[in-house]
Amino acid sequence: MKVFVESAAIAAFIFCGASANAADLNVRVVNLTNGNWLTPLLVAAHPDGTGLFSTGQPASASLQAMAEGGDIGGLMTDLTGIGATIAADPAGGLLGPAASTNVDVNTDGTSNVLLSVVAMVLPTNDAFAGLNAITIPVDPGTYVYDVPAYDAGTEANDEIINGGGMPGVAGIPADPGALNGTGATGAAAADANPNVHIHRNVLGDTDPNGGTSDLDSTVHRWLNPVVRVVVTVR
Repeated sequence: MKVFVESAAIAAFIFCGASANAADLNVRVVNLTNGNWLTPLLVAAHPDGTGLFSTGQPASASLQAMAEGGDIGGLMTDLTGIGATIAADPAGGLLGPAASTNVDVNTDGTSNVLLSVVAMVLPTNDAFAGLNAITIPVDPGTYVYDVPAYDAGTEANDEIINGGGMPGVAGIPADPGALNGTGATGAAAADANPNVHIHRNVLGDTDPNGGTSDLDSTVHRWLNPVVRVVVTVR
């Protein structure tokens, strides 16, 4: 059994030359954060030359809906249109801190040679964990990818929990861990970078009854990576 531990970026580079398709694999996703949750995950194998997002480019409407409100419906429609193999919501809902879930993906008979895994990070305005279009390894073994959080660049990181979460509606839907404060005035204005970029982390504060953020800086802050994706090729 071969085991490879690399960052997502490095691992994607190492395997970029693979041309054959691994037909049978298991994908395990681990939440590495202390106090953040993942909305329903989207795991997909898809054709060469496709992807769910590109850093340095504007987010698509489908990606925005996922990053701001956890809605994977648009991305699923996009993936279905290109013949992707989709495994939606393997955890059956939210995935909490330290929790994991896994799903089998079989791409036999398809041209789906790339793998992507995405989910919104809660509580945030538009942060998401994203393993994007890595080449599926062809040799049997276990491959580990540490995945950072990205900012969709579509919403100001005001860090105000107000039940928002749809595109065009400011604010954060909720803190599933119920460790948030209330009454925040707003932590940050619109992003200087409107494209998809590495998330700069939440600011938070330690005032549960006001301050600039409804997020707790001692609970909700993270240091990348936020997710580990373990791909086992059989």
